[in-house]
Amino acid sequence: MTASTTEDDDEERERWLTPGVGGVGAASFFSDTGHEVTTAVLPSFLTTTLGASAGVLGIIEGISDALTGVMKLIGAPMANDPAKRGRVASGGYLGTALATGAIGAAATVWQAGLLRAAAWLSRGLRSPARDSMLTSLAPRSAYGRAFGVERAGDNLGAVAGPLLAAGLVAWVGIRPTLYLAAIPGVFAVVAITIAAREARTRIKTAPVRSRRRLHLGELRRAGLARALLPVALFELGNVATTLLILRATELLTTPERSVAAATSLAVLIYASHNAVAAVVALFGGRWLDRAGPRVVFAAGAALYVLAYSGFALSLPSPASLVVAFALAGAGIGLAETAESTLVARLLPDRLRGSGFGVLGIVQSGGDLLASAVVGLLYALVSPTVAFGYAAAWMVLSLVAASIVRPKP
Repeated sequence: MTASTTEDDDEERERWLTPGVGGVGAASFFSDTGHEVTTAVLPSFLTTTLGASAGVLGIIEGISDALTGVMKLIGAPMANDPAKRGRVASGGYLGTALATGAIGAAATVWQAGLLRAAAWLSRGLRSPARDSMLTSLAPRSAYGRAFGVERAGDNLGAVAGPLLAAGLVAWVGIRPTLYLAAIPGVFAVVAITIAAREARTRIKTAPVRSRRRLHLGELRRAGLARALLPVALFELGNVATTLLILRATELLTTPERSVAAATSLAVLIYASHNAVAAVVALFGGRWLDRAGPRVVFAAGAALYVLAYSGFALSLPSPASLVVAFALAGAGIGLAETAESTLVARLLPDRLRGSGFGVLGIVQSGGDLLASAVVGLLYALVSPTVAFGYAAAWMVLSLVAASIVRPKP
């Protein structure tokens, strides 16, 4: 092998941040910005404008989140076909944008709930196709960095969305803000279309029959069940961030600081959680490509053990809560990126859509169960017991990640 050949190979391995990879990251940023605007405004819209109760809000959000996980599994077989991934991903982003903006036109609670569910259905449908498409846009040696870009875009959108919502509500009001939430979603459609166009030029495989099945037997033989064991344990302790905000609000509420002021401060601290997650996902991708998903995932679980230990203690100072939120943000930034990279590395291209669908249902199901149990323990026993329970699952996940080795 000549020196020039080696240099060409090195250059090819490093040429991973293409317009397609950037397009996927931009799509995640714009789409998350749009639906986070709606998420920030929806409680006030439902309770103040439409006269619903907080219980109804919880039901709508719970059903929508569950539908997202189900649609990831339903959309998985379509994502197995490289020729269809771009269309499925683009259609999912478009559906999310349209349904999100249409919530502003809702005149009744059931209409708002139906549109929210439609937006989350589209969000779930597009995920396996987008992730499978991303693996065709980056070399195997850069999967961690590519998924780090996608996760960074998503988490940055979670920072920009609430901030944008606060400014828009003060400027134009609640309903116009909901209409305008569709605009970032349209930008997301443009970005994912650019990525899909590049992915189509990279398709080198011939059409394969029977792509409309999940191929669970093949996934099992490939070792996916064994590989996802630590992930399942992790997700059983991965509680909704709303519970973290609730805990921070209670700890920050003092005789000198009102509940409203404590809530505002808690939300600002939560924004730092998403910012840390974005930075860690972006720069942790290179570590992931060098050390492998198992090591990075274990680090994410360890950071969550520390974060939940902080939430379990009564630490009322804003500085201590910033640290706890930052640890959780770093943990999710590493863990989510590692989970996607694990599936991408483990499976051949024709099974990746199914693999990402199974990963999605594990994530959604575990998160739903974790939030429900921790919420009950929080209300019926104590926050210390609730977050101690979540931390115990993270310890089990860390142990499993250290012991269980996926098939090579």
